[in-house]
Amino acid sequence: MMLEIGDLHAGYRKMEILHGLNLRIDKGEIVSLIGANGAGKTTTLRAVAGLITPTAGKVVFDGEQVRGRRPDQIVKSGLVHVAQDRALFGELRVWENLEMGAFTQSRSTIGESLEQVFDLFPILKKRRDQRADTMSGGQQQMLAIGRAMMARPKCLTLDEPSVGLAPNLVAQVLKAITAIRDTGVTVLIVEQSAKQALAISDRAYVIENGSIVLEGTGSGLIDDPRVREAYLGM
Repeated sequence: MMLEIGDLHAGYRKMEILHGLNLRIDKGEIVSLIGANGAGKTTTLRAVAGLITPTAGKVVFDGEQVRGRRPDQIVKSGLVHVAQDRALFGELRVWENLEMGAFTQSRSTIGESLEQVFDLFPILKKRRDQRADTMSGGQQQMLAIGRAMMARPKCLTLDEPSVGLAPNLVAQVLKAITAIRDTGVTVLIVEQSAKQALAISDRAYVIENGSIVLEGTGSGLIDDPRVREAYLGM
């Protein structure tokens, strides 16, 4: 098992958002977490990444308890988060943003990692000297994912990677996520385009009011009447 979340409670100040959340991800899977706005999807990813501190429960990554560790320590362990706001360094060029992602890695590995990212997103190689804040939304999302890949993750968590993107770019980003999984990286994805996320997912969970209420295979949840009506608009 790559990631196990057990009886997780977390929130902000005195407001608890997650109420005993449980999920697991096996090595090499793509797992999606879907739910309505405010259900606790982003809070889950932030708790896993160490950006907020859970009040109870466990976050076990690759056999080690990481709950309570600093975000940089969690990245160093191989669990890397891509935030919804992308958090790029806008004034820096593409290659500089990518190198920033490799801060936990040896300098000797940066060249190889760059080539892997450029293979995944050829547009980044073409635009390597362009400032990040002058790129399109889709290119910025690719850069955010590419920067995360520079850390050589064992597991990648992505928060709404398709937000604000045109449909053709959504398809490109989700295709890239599948390619990342095919390199051996485990993926946990929160995605507003639920149907497309489920289509590339090995398994998925539905979260409501801070708890998991349904789980199954990606294809199985696409066909589930409850999911189709509540989240797929079908």
